[in-house]
This record gives sequence, C-alpha cells and structure tokens, in this order.
Amino acid sequence: MSSFTGDFKRAEVCPSPNHGERVGVDRPDILLLHYTGMPSVEGAQAWLCTPESQVSSHYLVHEDGRVVQMVPEERRAWHAGKSIWGGETDINSRSIGIEIANAGHPGGLPDFPEKQIESVIELCLECVKRHGIAAERVLAHSDVAPIRKVDPGENFPWDRLHRAGVGHWVEPGPIGGGRFFQRGDQGQPVEALQSMLSLYGYGLEITGEFCAQTEGVVAAFQRHFRQAKVDGVADSSTIETLHRLLTSLPRFG
Repeated sequence: MSSFTGDFKRAEVCPSPNHGERVGVDRPDILLLHYTGMPSVEGAQAWLCTPESQVSSHYLVHEDGRVVQMVPEERRAWHAGKSIWGGETDINSRSIGIEIANAGHPGGLPDFPEKQIESVIELCLECVKRHGIAAERVLAHSDVAPIRKVDPGENFPWDRLHRAGVGHWVEPGPIGGGRFFQRGDQGQPVEALQSMLSLYGYGLEITGEFCAQTEGVVAAFQRHFRQAKVDGVADSSTIETLHRLLTSLPRFG
C-alpha cells in the first residue's frame, strides 16, 4: 500500500507495510494505547514503517501534538502482540493501536506534554465515535499483556482522558491499612479477587492461588486505575477501586 486517505481529519499519512486483514470481526471494538519506549520519535516512526520490524500501529502521536497515521483503521495493524482481553486473544484484529511518543520506563517515565495529550484525546474521541467503542474497552497495552508490557505507564493521565469523554475510570480508593493479598496467599478471597479481575476483562485463571500471573495482573490494573502505588499487592485500595469499576459498568449496574 503506497498511500491511503487518512481516517483522522488532520493526520499526516506515512504508510507502513506491516498490516493485514482483520479476522473474525466487522469492526474494531478496542482502542489500545501504547508508548513508544524509544529515545526519539523519529526512530519510533521509522521502526513502525520498516518491514523488518514486523510491528506497526494505526497512529503515532508526536510530543508536539502532530498525528501520523500509518495503517488505515479498516486494516489489522501489528501492535498488540501476544495478548488477551475478555477471553479474546487476537487483539490486533479487534483493535485500533495508538502509539504515543514517550521514552517510557527506559527513559525514566517523562511527562506527556500538554499538546500531545490534547491530540490523543481528540484522536481517541474520533475513533470511539466512529466505531462505537465502549468506554471500558479503551485500554492500555499493559492491560492486555500483563507482565510482558508496562505501557503507556503509570504516569499516563487516564483520569484526564475520562474527564474529556474517553475511557472508563473511577476515583481510586484511598491508600491505607486494611487486609491485603500478595504472592503465596491462597483461598476463597484470592479466588474472588481473580474472578473480579477476570470479569473486568483481564486474562487470568481463577485458581485461588496468588501466583506470579495474579501479581502481574494486579500490577497492570494498578498501572491503569490506581497509579499512586504499583506493587502487585492487592490492598484494600486496589480491591475497592476494582469493585467500584465493576459496579459502574452497564452490564453490572
């Protein structure tokens, strides 16, 4: 594909060869946000458009707010990798991928500039409206690939996006004392925690054992919804936040 007409009204088009047909879906129903995790946006854009990389995304948002589209929304970009959400494993077929230029954890988690976040919000609003994507399906890469991925990171302003009409969010429960669960714990309360995380969409086997995978999923949840403390320990703040998120969903309300 040498060129195409962009879906986003002010996107610059820089075609990537890395894409294919969506499989088993009529339209995307997940919006998946990433950070590039590279020192320069130029290097990230080149990588996403290089056949040898075997990776791509639909969009890249520069620090100055410029938006580049590399794959048409109708096509399947290669950004999610091995991932799962709500029992579905081909997240690439179900999603639109947005890469946000940011050095991420390797670069010390720099802040996201104001102009960049404004563009991310504008782009997300268009995408969710165009495809009817539910708020709770605006997700982090770390949500669908816990442990393996940590982007866009605990500094990403999910609360700001929610106030603008993008994504699902509740005010996190206050961090304090109370009972908590961590690696090695077992029993019905751990099973209940795993069940709640699975109900929300996280890929997690319900075993009643607080294993490494459970710890990783809890950390991913915290990275998105309880960002003040990301440690993989299911404290009362984490559990309260998860419960409030679930009960605010239309299917459980």
